[in-house]
Amino acid sequence: MSLRILNLFAFFFMSLFGFSQQNLNNIRVRDPFILPDTNSSTYYLYVQTGNRLSNNDSIKGVEVYTSKNLTSWEGPKTVFSAEDYPREDLQIWAPEVHFYRGQYYMFVTLTSHEKIDNTKQGEKQPRRWTQILKSKSPFGPFRSFGKRSATPKDWMSLDGTFWVEHDVPYMIFCHEWAQIGTGTVELVRLKDDLSSAKGNPKTLFKATDANWVERFMRKSDQTIGGYVTDGCFIYKTKKNTLLMIWSSFGKNGYALGQAASISGSIKGPWKQIEPLIFDENGGHGMIFKTFQGDLKLVLHQPNGNNLERTRIFDLEDSGNFLTLKH
Repeated sequence: MSLRILNLFAFFFMSLFGFSQQNLNNIRVRDPFILPDTNSSTYYLYVQTGNRLSNNDSIKGVEVYTSKNLTSWEGPKTVFSAEDYPREDLQIWAPEVHFYRGQYYMFVTLTSHEKIDNTKQGEKQPRRWTQILKSKSPFGPFRSFGKRSATPKDWMSLDGTFWVEHDVPYMIFCHEWAQIGTGTVELVRLKDDLSSAKGNPKTLFKATDANWVERFMRKSDQTIGGYVTDGCFIYKTKKNTLLMIWSSFGKNGYALGQAASISGSIKGPWKQIEPLIFDENGGHGMIFKTFQGDLKLVLHQPNGNNLERTRIFDLEDSGNFLTLKH
């Protein structure tokens, strides 16, 4: 059988069963997260359906694309559907999935049809929170713990991520600038089953602790702005330095910075490190190692106009900080 016929057969098979081979340049993604799953030797790229489906009549949720080589991707497949959530003003952002104690846990930001008025934007804003969901498979379906918020109910919070220290699970998340003017990065202990928070959050640092951060101004109203904290992610270097990468706005737009824990603990204190890892209007990053052991940085770029794409870069671990390989 000729190679051409084999290729046609493969295309027919993938079309018949709903698969499509794509590269990352063809997939719009904000806040990308890649899980290298050793159980299946597969990379899973989790994205919100809002990247692809903007129709107000569509069910919001989270989709996944899969790859064996980080080059060609199949999908998407729905892994979480918010069909039983109130649909008015519902948005879903920044899903990420972690394997923990034999299960897969999704940390995802949702907005509510409820409004809160203690904000710095001069108008009521949708309540935002991070929710944790659980599945036995990276393909889902992911189920909530009774739709419980893992962040304070009266906060505008987003971008929860996961870390375990001395067998204690924690969530790190952002308290949004839209409510408090200067955004912060917060830490909260989780219950052992990750069903909800255990105790109150602790502030790790605020956006203006970093010299590179500039004030973000809302395009629709230049009188409203603040200092942004976005997309935190934790990484331990080859010298056991505990680093956090996180995003805000710098002189060239959206950017990715880093901070180091002086104590070596997730509890800090945290010191901001210069220079930036990435300052070319891209950010909300995460870090993973390939199955071959190569260190990678993932982020979206550019930041807006429906042009966002997943970018994967080689990353250099100096032991004390991170830089892109050139």
